[in-house]
Amino acid sequence: MARKRLTQLLPFLLPLRIWQRNLFYQISMYFDQNRYANKKGELLPFLMVQEKTLMINQESGHDIVYQENKVHNLKMVSSTMNQVLIYPGETFSFCYLSRYAKKYGKYKDGLVLIDDKIVPSKGGGICHLSNILYYVFLKSSLTIVERHGHKVKSFPNPDEDSLDGVDATVSSGWLDLKVRNDTDSVYQVVIDFDSDYMYVTLLSDKEKQSDSVILNENLKYFWKDGKIFECVSVVKVTSDLNGDLISKEKLYDEIVQIGYDLPEDIQIVEEETYE
Repeated sequence: MARKRLTQLLPFLLPLRIWQRNLFYQISMYFDQNRYANKKGELLPFLMVQEKTLMINQESGHDIVYQENKVHNLKMVSSTMNQVLIYPGETFSFCYLSRYAKKYGKYKDGLVLIDDKIVPSKGGGICHLSNILYYVFLKSSLTIVERHGHKVKSFPNPDEDSLDGVDATVSSGWLDLKVRNDTDSVYQVVIDFDSDYMYVTLLSDKEKQSDSVILNENLKYFWKDGKIFECVSVVKVTSDLNGDLISKEKLYDEIVQIGYDLPEDIQIVEEETYE
């Protein structure tokens, strides 16, 4: 059995620990010699990527109020980065920008995974934004600097056509989503909402020269230590504007524990037969 952390034994210390980690994280970014994107501007003229995601997950298995609270939290945190410009040489950091979210209101209780349990917590659900941002960034020419996948997939995908293994969890002071602009173009993140969907658009000051799509390949489920895991390959296919293939690259294999009941028709192999 893993030894419990001090904050698990003494929960009243957790706010102090979070404050400490946030402080150290911000200090480290101040001295790490990166230039972090933080300026906003008028909309750039050229569309690079646009994606949308359904905000309310009816299959969460929890009170719908937490999904509604999540939407509130998403709108709050998006205000810190909507229309932010990423100049050549700059790095976009989700945590660097989102630290200003409280200027736009107060977080509500959304669902988060803590110590292998789904519980309500202030600001819960903002990973829904980091997830779609990561997907958009993958389809662009920006360089992924830091990304952390969820260790447990707690709910089914909210969108029927969602990809597996394309997510990015964030936790201020611990885990960030960072991308760097290594091109000679300026990029801009735009975030919009309607009653059902959140939209993330990536604009640029120059016309795009290619299109990219992200695909899943070799999706499998297997047992390990009495738990079900999903393994999937994430692949990027890039074509020119005429549709001619430029490249196809496997980016990585993602393995994540499944924390919900899979449909009965899903085949789950034993660990010893999994490769």
